[in-house]
Amino acid sequence: MALRSSDPIGLQSGVAKPSRNSRKKKKQKRKEAIADSPVISEDPVAEQCGNDSSGTLVESTSENYGIRDNGNVNRISCVGSASVVVVEESVCQNVCGFGELRQRNVIGGGEEMAAVASRAEEDRAEMNGSKEPLPPAQPQPVVNGNVANKLDTAESLDWKRLMSEDPNYLYAVHKSPAKYFLDEMYSGNSLRRTTTLGSEKERERVYDTIFRLPWRCEVLIDVGFFVCFDAFLSLLTIMPTRILIKLWRFLTARQFKRLSAAELCDFGCFLVLACGVILLGQTDISLIYHMIRGQGTIKLYMIYNVLEIIDKLCQSFGGDVFETLFNSAEGLATCSQENMKFWIRRFVSDQALAMAFSILHSFILLAQAIALSTCIVAHNNALFALLVSNNFAEIKSNVFKRFSKDNIHNLAYADSVERFHISAFLLFVLAQNILEAQGPWFESFLFNAFVVFFCEMLIDIIKHSFLAKFNGIKPIEYSEFLEGLCKQTLNMQTEDSKKNLTFVPLAPACVVIRVLTPVYAAHLPYSPLPWRLFWIIFLISVTYVMLTSLKVMIGMGLQKHATWYVNRCRKRKHHLHFD
Repeated sequence: MALRSSDPIGLQSGVAKPSRNSRKKKKQKRKEAIADSPVISEDPVAEQCGNDSSGTLVESTSENYGIRDNGNVNRISCVGSASVVVVEESVCQNVCGFGELRQRNVIGGGEEMAAVASRAEEDRAEMNGSKEPLPPAQPQPVVNGNVANKLDTAESLDWKRLMSEDPNYLYAVHKSPAKYFLDEMYSGNSLRRTTTLGSEKERERVYDTIFRLPWRCEVLIDVGFFVCFDAFLSLLTIMPTRILIKLWRFLTARQFKRLSAAELCDFGCFLVLACGVILLGQTDISLIYHMIRGQGTIKLYMIYNVLEIIDKLCQSFGGDVFETLFNSAEGLATCSQENMKFWIRRFVSDQALAMAFSILHSFILLAQAIALSTCIVAHNNALFALLVSNNFAEIKSNVFKRFSKDNIHNLAYADSVERFHISAFLLFVLAQNILEAQGPWFESFLFNAFVVFFCEMLIDIIKHSFLAKFNGIKPIEYSEFLEGLCKQTLNMQTEDSKKNLTFVPLAPACVVIRVLTPVYAAHLPYSPLPWRLFWIIFLISVTYVMLTSLKVMIGMGLQKHATWYVNRCRKRKHHLHFD
């Protein structure tokens, strides 16, 4: 191993420096001392632990010198007659916060030791002056140096002894089957290798999954269902009333005024609803029913699943389409005369797009309702096959994926909309039974409707419970979702409007009106035309009054519940803030 000579590093400012001639003399002495010393061997431990030529055990002494201010430490070790001189100079400067450790190994006799000792004394006197020394430092092991780590004895490296003395050894070398069985019996929990001890956090997580979260999730979905129902009733009651009032004012005043944005939106929605009802009225429901039931290529539950996926896509995209239409209505209502033509063209194009998309969505919902009616009427357990395949496919597609908090929020709202659509489908089945069923059918219908709703509710609870478990969502997050929905009900400004419940009831309204129209027509009395017109107006008026009353009840109930819940959340946050 080649020796590496090093010189002391430069001193910091403020310390007296020796003259140029004295430094040259010292460097010359160091070179002569290093040149005269032989090369150190690769096994310093053997040399240190060996005996000298006279048979006397070699002993080493070490002296530690140090100066606190400059951080310089010099150590000299001398060994026996064939002495080993180890001079370590640890010079640490406060320049840029770096330090440097230097070691010099010299092997020689008395003259070499004296030269090295005198050189070390001179360096220490020059670099540190009369500074206060540091306390003695312990010798550190250096790679390929003269200080080596102490090796373990052969006795401590006995593997069998180590295994026998270790109380947590995996398997003893010599153990009988009976001993192993007895150890397993008295060693504690039989599932200790595959399970771990739980904590209070794990216990809270279990009870959140089973009890707390299902209740809050169901409350959120139910409130969302009633919000959708309230929007559906507003479309059938509030919108026609406002249009009739506007027409009456126009006829009495006989003077045209620019429509407001809300009035343009009402006329646009009414036009979409009227076109959808007229086109759905031209479809033959019995033909579609027999086509779905008679084909043998695709199973009923596969058809229903495909239609449900298309329905969700239409529901997601339909909100954007009508937001675009309402934006154009706002621009048309507030634009200047110079930009009137541009905004009219834009509003007409958006109106045409919304109309086409809503009619397509209406046909999808009608086909889905016919498929569900076919499964309920069938006598080969097609309904249960539909429920099992659809619901468990929903669990599989959602539970084992990574969801963020916002995605789970939107998923809960989508479940509310889906539950409202199922209600519209069951109303379609009820209307079909009223028109075509023979014999006692009402009890069977109630049972099937209960099964469908119960399975939907159960699947939603299971889905959200395990989604919350796998994604670390606390039950309090669902309370925050409900608070946001209540603020939306009260028309309060929220931080992010994208988190609101988006539901366009035009397509379900077209399906419901298309289904209930034949029921009303079948119960009209056979009489002359004036009486038939009278009965038509009377039934429409009674239906309007009933729907309006239901709208007032549900709307006021939602308002009161939303007000109570928002105040409750504010009080809770207030107490938590001051606690």
